Amino acid sequence: MRVEPTSDRLILSQSAKRVLEKRYLQKNADGKPVEKPEDLFRRVARNIATAESFYTIDDAKRDEWEEKFYGAMARLEFIPNSPTLMNAGTDIQQLSACFVLPVDDSMEGIFDSIKHTAIIHKSGGGTGFSFSRIRPRNDVVNSTRGVSSGPISFMTVFDAATETVKQGGRRRGANMAILRVDHPDILHFIDAKRRNDRLNNFNISVAVTDKFMKAVKDGVEYDLVNPRTGKVVDSMSAQMVFDKIVEGAWRNGEPGIVFIDEINRHNPTPKIGLIESTNPCGEQPLLPYESCNLGSINLSRFAKGTLGEAAIDYEGLGECVATAVRFLDNVIDMNNYPLEQIEALTKANRKIGLGVMGYADLLIRMGIPYDGERAVEVAEEVMSFVQRMSDEASRDIAEERGAFPNFALSVYADRGELPIRNATRTTIAPTGTISIIADTTSGVEPIFALAFVRNVMDNDELVESNSTFEAVAREYGFYSDELIKKVAQTGSVQGMEEVPERWRAIFKTSHDITPQAHTRIQAAFQKHTDNAVSKTVNFAHEATVEDVRTVF
Repeated sequence: MRVEPTSDRLILSQSAKRVLEKRYLQKNADGKPVEKPEDLFRRVARNIATAESFYTIDDAKRDEWEEKFYGAMARLEFIPNSPTLMNAGTDIQQLSACFVLPVDDSMEGIFDSIKHTAIIHKSGGGTGFSFSRIRPRNDVVNSTRGVSSGPISFMTVFDAATETVKQGGRRRGANMAILRVDHPDILHFIDAKRRNDRLNNFNISVAVTDKFMKAVKDGVEYDLVNPRTGKVVDSMSAQMVFDKIVEGAWRNGEPGIVFIDEINRHNPTPKIGLIESTNPCGEQPLLPYESCNLGSINLSRFAKGTLGEAAIDYEGLGECVATAVRFLDNVIDMNNYPLEQIEALTKANRKIGLGVMGYADLLIRMGIPYDGERAVEVAEEVMSFVQRMSDEASRDIAEERGAFPNFALSVYADRGELPIRNATRTTIAPTGTISIIADTTSGVEPIFALAFVRNVMDNDELVESNSTFEAVAREYGFYSDELIKKVAQTGSVQGMEEVPERWRAIFKTSHDITPQAHTRIQAAFQKHTDNAVSKTVNFAHEATVEDVRTVF
């Protein structure tokens, strides 16, 4: 059923209150909060609604949008990304989570990027880089008559800089490092995180190409190219390289892979440039010097009807999508950008990333197992609706305010489509802490555990239990304190006869679900998402290298 607290009474879980107090509420010089959660949402709503004044002199319209923005957040239907919650209406006013910076093949370019990274992390953003332009190890350096140390050595400098700067003083900096599979140092890169004590502020991913994947399938060698000269310098077995990637991912999750040609096939502005990298969690591909602000709709708030038999309130969901798209478009205008180059390109393309969270909670309320066929169908149904509604909202704003400035250079203009305000509209992010605020499951993930201790924010511990499980247990008569204590020991109800078979199937946790089922859910959401989907595929401890290869 849809929960609609009044605007002056915000209902939050204990974990949500603790996260807000620790991380988001404004504090005085003594570190004491000077605002309540209601004040935070009001601060954000008022600040973001101020952008309305850039397009109209009608104060009543601005006030109307402020109330809509506040209501969506206060009802926990929509929550923007962390930098917006932290910084909107403050002196910092840096509102974006995702940035990609170029790393050029020069000492000046590299250290400019390190400086820019520190500035972004200080204000609460995360950064992605492609190190593919840097010449390989032992390559010539004409200016010094020496030899290059290669991209991985410079990654360690970025990592050390990140270690010294907390994002906004409230979270560790996060980076994505990408290297093309045809870079001569690719084997060194694949092994860069073999030890778990190195590059801990980086996720790393190999940018694999169509040509490389075809070589893997055909069992042939592929060329390595020196980025300084553009010349082929060697060749290697594609199968051997792919095996090393798979083995690394099996060992400790590093490296990942990024299908870089597929990403660029969906690049809305290829005439502006090629996409080289993504944000730290991989869900937001961006051009160099581009940023994006994200926000997520809590799908569980749009389940109406009896618990376990609910239906989706598409009318309410559609209204929320329209509000969220306008909110995120306003953020672009209200943002205080850390660099002029980022401001120029972000405002030229006006990318936003509206996503969802609470999908597993939605399924539970509908009585649908996460790993069944119906869950895949619902994923496509609900995300295609969110995509369609976000496209409509963006076109409505374009009628009012104009298309994004680079529209004439975009694939939309090439296809003769109607003007649209935002070059991309949808992204599915991990929603780590904002899903705690919303008291729902993160992103499109299943429940991680029905009860567990969560370590967040510099090892602060939060005891978490799934409120929906407890509600269902009470509603269907199998609740007991002893059951909750038993579940807390493992986090799962599989094999517990005290829980009816129907609910054991519905309350499967992430490790109770096969890797193939995880992948099918990701694919279903990706079909209707402009950017990408952040999704974890959980493996059992006994999983083999072949299991990982199958998922890739």
